Amino acid sequence: MTAQRVAYVIGTTTGGTGRHVAMLAEGCAARGLAVTVFGPGGTKSLFPGVQFGAVDIGSKPRPARDVAVVRRLRGLLADCAPDVVHAHGMRAGAAAGLALRRSGGGHRPALQVTVHNAAPAGLASLAVYRRLERVVARRSDSVLCVSGDLARRMRRAGARHVALAVVVAPAAAAASADDVARARAEIGAQGRQVVLAVGRLARQKGFDVLLEAIIGLRGRGLTPVLALAGDGPMAGQLASLTRQADLPVRFLRHRADIPALLGAADVVVVPSRWEGQPLIVQEALRAGRPIIASRIGGIPDLTGEDGALLVRAGVPAALEAAMAEVLSNPSLAESLAAGALARARVLPSQADAVDAAIAGYARMAAGADRATA
Repeated sequence: MTAQRVAYVIGTTTGGTGRHVAMLAEGCAARGLAVTVFGPGGTKSLFPGVQFGAVDIGSKPRPARDVAVVRRLRGLLADCAPDVVHAHGMRAGAAAGLALRRSGGGHRPALQVTVHNAAPAGLASLAVYRRLERVVARRSDSVLCVSGDLARRMRRAGARHVALAVVVAPAAAAASADDVARARAEIGAQGRQVVLAVGRLARQKGFDVLLEAIIGLRGRGLTPVLALAGDGPMAGQLASLTRQADLPVRFLRHRADIPALLGAADVVVVPSRWEGQPLIVQEALRAGRPIIASRIGGIPDLTGEDGALLVRAGVPAALEAAMAEVLSNPSLAESLAAGALARARVLPSQADAVDAAIAGYARMAAGADRATA
């Protein structure tokens, strides 16, 4: 049986998860599948031309709202009658699993959940996450994970079929020389080296660690300008640290010209405390930029050992030493750039990701077994 109708379920997102789901939805619709997306109203703009239903799946637990979400989602899914429901994120996955509860022995659509993020650090948040994790593990027919550590975690939670997700950065045209020159002028490089970091300004991304490392570079006689592109809850804290230490940092906020910024960068730094398959790493590989990144989550699987200089996550001294090495050694920078391009050639394409998704939907739609917990 070939899946003809697919419903995506997504929660609140401000980064790569939304772009990934948008790519899958667009690709599957272009292949002739009937695609519907259910998620918070703020995500609707990600899905032009695709049928969309608003469901307020939030980022934090609110019991009354969450019960209403499950009830609304149950009705919406019953109306569109998909062959497969593909939820993204633990909250969306749990909501979909509860909404698809089988009653009276009747048939229900297959459920696939992609897990995009690691468990939170706080004890209260972790306890909630574990409960959601158990719901997803019990009720999903397939669980895809963006890194091996998440896959192992979901197997321990009891998920029956676990595999690695194919997450692909959207294709982007290379920036022109004029675009790169404008980006360098805006950053204020003026003959200085540029360190580029891109991502949500949240603790997970480790930008506080990066600022500490930039401070340490002064003792080595290095004063690159840091271009930091992104928005998020730590914006004020990072700006305060920048002022206190008088650091050469340009806060660029959210940007649509990532190729130009990559072209302007002497090194791209990904200092995250945890990551799955970050789009900025894929984009930097394709652009052939020297990369320094945390050896954590799914990053080593993306870069290999030659596509980036990998360092211990959350350690400013390790990041400082790596940046000093790359910024002071043109031969190393050139070698990392060549390694990035070589690694980019073996990354999957958007077509590969859509092919894998459609093949997975077909297998689930044809399967006789359904999770019934």
